[in-house]
Amino acid sequence: MRNTSLCYLENSGRYLMLHRVKKEVDENKDKWIGIGGKFEEGESPEDCAVREIEEETGMVFSPEEMRYRAVVTFVSDEWGTEYMHLFTASADHRRLLQLCGRENEEGTLEWVPVEKVESLPIWEGDRIFLRLLAKDAPFFSLKLEYRGDMLIRHTLYNS
Repeated sequence: MRNTSLCYLENSGRYLMLHRVKKEVDENKDKWIGIGGKFEEGESPEDCAVREIEEETGMVFSPEEMRYRAVVTFVSDEWGTEYMHLFTASADHRRLLQLCGRENEEGTLEWVPVEKVESLPIWEGDRIFLRLLAKDAPFFSLKLEYRGDMLIRHTLYNS
């Protein structure tokens, strides 16, 4: 079982999205996701999110600049179980200049209008939690169960 963080950085109605196209073996291959990754030994969810944002974007955030929104449990017959700690944060304009079309070892970063994110190739379960973020839902727990790429069941708690 893995723990990961994922943060949706927002500015002017856009999310910073990572198009995962670089790694051959990648459960997110060709998908668009927020910024995040796996916990390192001894990290809290906030520590992981801060580190991953800096590694993937070069932007430095403090935990106080982020809002902890949810725990999403992914259960996959191919990839095992993952607890994803979901955050949002606002990115100011001075931080934006360094990110347009920036590439990292996993893919390409792009600012995408929030209303267009669901039209991108994303996981079906991501649509569920993105809608909850858009409604500014209180902290929630969401369980997503997949068979291959197909979402077969979802259960929402605490919302």
